[in-house]
Amino acid sequence: MSEHGGDLRELYQEVIFDHNRQPRNFHSMPQANHTAEGYNPLCGDQLTVYLRMEGGVIADVSFVGHGCAISTASASLMTEAVKGRPLAEVEALFKDFHALLTDKAPEGRDFGKLEVLAGVREFPARVKCATLAWHTLHNAITDASDAAKTE
Repeated sequence: MSEHGGDLRELYQEVIFDHNRQPRNFHSMPQANHTAEGYNPLCGDQLTVYLRMEGGVIADVSFVGHGCAISTASASLMTEAVKGRPLAEVEALFKDFHALLTDKAPEGRDFGKLEVLAGVREFPARVKCATLAWHTLHNAITDASDAAKTE
C-alpha cells in the first residue's frame, strides 16, 4: 500500500477505534416506538436498536449491546448517519452500504464517515459484524418479530 493509502488506513482505524471506545447514542431509549434485537452467532455480537419514528422520519435512534470493535463502531456510525432522515433514505442508505461492504460502492453515493468501514470488504466474516446493526435497524423499522442474524 502506498504511503498515502497507509495514512488513510490509519485514519480509518482511528475513527473505528474512537467509535468503539466511545460509541455515540449508546443507551436504551424508554420512549422508543420501535425496537429490534440482533445477533451474530459467528462471533457473539449482540445488540438492541431503539427507534423513535415520527411522521416517517427517524427522530431518534440508539443502541445497547456488546460486540467486537467493528460491530460497535458500525452501530455507532449508523446512529449518526440515520438520525433525522426519512425512512426511504435510510433504507436506500442501508442497501448502498451493504453494496459498499460486499461488492463495490454505488457511484455517486457519499457515505460520509461510513466510508471507514469499506475496508471490511476484504474480510467476509467482518462484513457480518459491520452489517449487524443495519440488519437490526431494518427489523426495527419493519417491526419484524425475529431477531436479526448475520450468519
